[in-house]
Amino acid sequence: MSFLLLGFFTGISLILAIGAQNIFVIEQGLKKKYVFIVCLICSLSDFILIFLGIFLFEYLKIYFTKNVELTFNILLFIFLIYFIYNKVISFYKKNNINFEDENLNFKSVVTKTLGFTFLNPHVYSDTVFFLGNFSKNFLIANKYIFGFGASIASFLFFFTLGYLAKYFSSNIVNSNTWKTINFFIIIFMTVLSSYVFMDIIDLI
Repeated sequence: MSFLLLGFFTGISLILAIGAQNIFVIEQGLKKKYVFIVCLICSLSDFILIFLGIFLFEYLKIYFTKNVELTFNILLFIFLIYFIYNKVISFYKKNNINFEDENLNFKSVVTKTLGFTFLNPHVYSDTVFFLGNFSKNFLIANKYIFGFGASIASFLFFFTLGYLAKYFSSNIVNSNTWKTINFFIIIFMTVLSSYVFMDIIDLI
């Protein structure tokens, strides 16, 4: 049980930082659009990456070179710029609070969720490399327990985040409120993009 709790609290401490992926989950909750599938994809992705880290840490470490990290950062930067562009366009729409008529489909939501998950280099450093390195000296049975603890934290976090946002979405009653939310999302994503860009510069 101690390894389960260790995995849970280690996992939750890593995932609590607000990033692009978490912002996207919150936004989908506020829209009440595909909340379950977004939370499920994020949670299952963490589950896969956590166990990749636990059992393949030494193998993956060899291949995660500076060039690989640079490639992920460039892809993430392009993805964030595209996301910000769409947010800016949405910001100037008169009726962007109209969730029912929004041009949103299952495929685009799945694609965006996967993009925010697997194009983010920090998800690899947190799940694969940190948790993998942290647990590398555990006995095999304890590695399983530790991994399940961290995975439970991920499932609990994402579903709580998504459905809390969905619950409070009833307070989003006018377009001005939604524009304010979009404005802060744009600002946050722009700041995040600048950090990613600086990482790219450092790696070149």
